[in-house]
Amino acid sequence: MNIVVLDGFTLNPGDLSWTDLQALGSCAIFDRTPPSEVLARASGAEIVLTNKTNLTSETIQSLPRLQYIGVLATGTNVVDLKAARERGILVTNVPTYGTRSVAQFTFALLLELAQHVGHHAASVREGRWTRSAEWCYWDFPLIELDGLTLGIVGFGRIGQAVAGIGAAFDMKVLAANPSAKAPPPFVRLVELDALFRESDVISLHCPLTPQTSKLVNARRLSLMKPSAFLLNTSRGTLVEESALAEALNSGRIGGAAMDVLSVEPPPADNPLLGARNCLITPHMAWGTRAARSRLMQIAVENVRTFLRGTPQNVAN
Repeated sequence: MNIVVLDGFTLNPGDLSWTDLQALGSCAIFDRTPPSEVLARASGAEIVLTNKTNLTSETIQSLPRLQYIGVLATGTNVVDLKAARERGILVTNVPTYGTRSVAQFTFALLLELAQHVGHHAASVREGRWTRSAEWCYWDFPLIELDGLTLGIVGFGRIGQAVAGIGAAFDMKVLAANPSAKAPPPFVRLVELDALFRESDVISLHCPLTPQTSKLVNARRLSLMKPSAFLLNTSRGTLVEESALAEALNSGRIGGAAMDVLSVEPPPADNPLLGARNCLITPHMAWGTRAARSRLMQIAVENVRTFLRGTPQNVAN
């Protein structure tokens, strides 16, 4: 089998090994592949692995040898699943590798919004504490999480992990997920608008679908408390970015922290880049070595089980 990895750098920038994958066939691994080179690089492959490189219907139709597409991530929106299914091409993903890392990162964002550790550490490094007339200082209100209400939109694996951490901080936990069944006793299921009204912190953990695109829009932002925070470690297009920027700049809500944006990397005119009290990180919540190592292991096992005729994590 000829295996091609179209964009392996973010999964493995050099601290992991491709050896197990290379043992399964002839393997060409590219750090990244521009759209203009996808067909040339994948033309002889039976197996193609992709992270963020798009495999459109046209591309899939132009790869007659292709039998299998492995997505090196959970989301499969980079692959035209319908076109793959019509061609009889199996598509797999890696659904569980990053749960703990993303949940951990969600609280890293929240704690930064609540206490601005990075800002204050930088001010000390710049000499401000040395020059201070007082023995302590802070530039923003410092917020205690105990007793605040955490609203979780999407109550899958990551949402449930975030709920558990919130409970450990003695936060009240709400969740909005129509399919959620028998949540833990410390979680109260509510309708989505009620969650936006009641929560002090709203954290997004739902997949991107036609129904969830721009789920956080001007109307829902208007329901939030003026002190509330919005966190997004899921998909950028869950949020109407211009409406969020307006809500932040007008003081309509207290702050936001985004690890994902609608276009990545973002253009310089993305309104959130200069918005008031808005933290933006470069889609890194998934990127711990532990999570990437699990991703690599599961992705290789997906290929191995496909070759055995017993595929796992089938997405189409």
